[in-house]
Amino acid sequence: MKNAEEFPGLAEAVGDCSLVVGTTTLRNRERHQPIYRLEEGARRIRKALASGRVALLFGSEKVGLSNDDLSHCHWLMHIPTREVHSSMNLGQAVAVCLYELIREGRAKAVAAKPNAASARELERLTEILVETLRDSGYLGKSASDVTTAKVRRLVRRLKLDGTDAELLLGMLRQMQWKIRSE
Repeated sequence: MKNAEEFPGLAEAVGDCSLVVGTTTLRNRERHQPIYRLEEGARRIRKALASGRVALLFGSEKVGLSNDDLSHCHWLMHIPTREVHSSMNLGQAVAVCLYELIREGRAKAVAAKPNAASARELERLTEILVETLRDSGYLGKSASDVTTAKVRRLVRRLKLDGTDAELLLGMLRQMQWKIRSE
C-alpha cells in the first residue's frame, strides 16, 4: 500500500498500460468489445505481460463498470458462474482472477505485438481524432460522450504499436493544422 497512487481519472490510471481488460457479467448491456471467459482471458493477459503493463478493471458490486469505463478496455473478461448467481462480490472476483493469472505457473509468454501503444498514447490519439473529426465537420461541435466512447473503442481495436500510434498522431495533427488554417 505504501506505493499506492491516486489518479484523477481512469484514463490517467491506465495510461502506461498496453492492455486494459474490463471484467463484467454484461447482464442487460450492449457489448462493444470481444469478451473472453476467465481461462482464455488469463492466457491472453499472461501473453501481453511479456511486452508491457496490463490493467485489470473491476467495477463496484452494485453496478459494475460504467459504459465510459468499458470504453477504455481493449476487451472484456467474465468469470463463468451459475445462472442464479450471475456475479461475484468484488473481493471474490479479484481473488479468482488473480488465481487464474498465476495458475499456469511461470509459463513462458511470447509477446503478441512488441512495444504495443500504451493506453496513454491511445487516449491522446482518441482525443486528437475526435478533435479532428469535429474540426472537419464529421462530428458536431458538441459530440456526445457516447460518440467519444465509440471512437475510443475503435482506436483500441486497431492494436497499434507505439511507433504506429505516433505516426497516426502526427498525421492527425497535420490534418488539424490544415483544417484550422483554411
